[in-house]
Amino acid sequence: MSNITFIVGPTAVGKTEVAYQLAKKINPSTSLSVLRSVLNQSKEGAVERIKAEIVSADSMLFYKEASIITSRPPEYILRSIPHYFIGNISVKDSYSVFDYFTESSKLISDLHRKNIPLIVCGGSGLYVKALLDGIFGGAGEDKDLRKKLEGKAKEFGKEYLREELRKVDPETAEKVKDLRRIIRALEVYRLTGVPLSQKKKEAKGLWGKLPIKIFGLRMKKESLRERIDKRVENMFSCGAVDEVKKLLRPDLSPAAEKIIGIKEIAGFLNGEYDIETAKELMKQATRQLAKRQMTWFRADKRINWIDIDTFAAEEAADKMLKDDKQK
Repeated sequence: MSNITFIVGPTAVGKTEVAYQLAKKINPSTSLSVLRSVLNQSKEGAVERIKAEIVSADSMLFYKEASIITSRPPEYILRSIPHYFIGNISVKDSYSVFDYFTESSKLISDLHRKNIPLIVCGGSGLYVKALLDGIFGGAGEDKDLRKKLEGKAKEFGKEYLREELRKVDPETAEKVKDLRRIIRALEVYRLTGVPLSQKKKEAKGLWGKLPIKIFGLRMKKESLRERIDKRVENMFSCGAVDEVKKLLRPDLSPAAEKIIGIKEIAGFLNGEYDIETAKELMKQATRQLAKRQMTWFRADKRINWIDIDTFAAEEAADKMLKDDKQK
C-alpha cells in the first residue's frame, strides 16, 4: 500500500466511511474487540489505536464549535483513528489555504518519515491542490492598492485592468477572467515585482516528492441528491438550529460565515422564513457545492475514480488496496 492515499470527491459521497474502512485494512491486526474497547473507554483512558492516520482536507471541519452542520466524523471514528485538522481552530480565527498547506505538508512529511501509513481525506479542492502542487506565500496584501485598482475598474472597466496585467504577466492575463483575480494578480506583481504565473511555478507540493495515490469517489446524481437530503434532515434532528444560534456571534470569521447552514438557519431564526425553507436552502446550497467539487476534481487526471453506487464503503477500500498493489 502506498504510504499516502488521497480520498477526494463531493460532499456526502461517503469519504469518511471509506477512509475509516481503509485505515482498518491497512492495519489488519486491529480486531473488532479493539474497536469495542475504544467505545467503552473514556477519552482520558489509554486507547489502543489503529496505526493508519487520517489528515482532513475539508475546510469546514477545521472549526471547534461547528460539528453538526459540518458533518464531523462520528466520535467512535475520531477516537479510534488519529485525525488531524478537525476541530483545530475557533470560528473566530482566520485560517488561510497557505496556513493549511504549511502545517499539513510538514505534518505529512514528518509522519511519512516515521513510516506511518497516511490517508488524506476531504472534498475541499483548493486545499487538496495546495497539498499536491504547492501554493506560493509571501505576497501579502495592500488594501489601499486594492482600493485604487477597484476604483480604476469602476472608472475604466475590467478590460483596462486586464491590459495592465497583460503588460507584466501575459500568461496570467490570458487565464483569469473575473475582476477579483485580475486585481489580485496585479497586487502580487506590485508588491513583489514577480509575476503571479512565476510565483505559481515556484510553488512545490507533495506530488512527485512522496508516494501518493489519489482516489475519487463518485455516484449518480440522483443518489447523491438523496444522500444530501438525508444528511440535512439528520442535521436538524441532531440540533443544527441550536448549534447555529451559538455560532451567530460578532467575531465570526469571514471564512466560518461560509459554512453551509449558518446563513440558511440564521434566516429562519430571524423570522424571514420557516424551518422547512431553511432545510431546503441548505439542501440546495449543498447540492451546488457538490456540483462545484465534481467540476474541480474531474479536471485532475491523476485521480482514480470509484463509483460508490456500485461498491459499499468496505468494498471501495478493498478496491483501493487492490489497485495500489497492481501498480
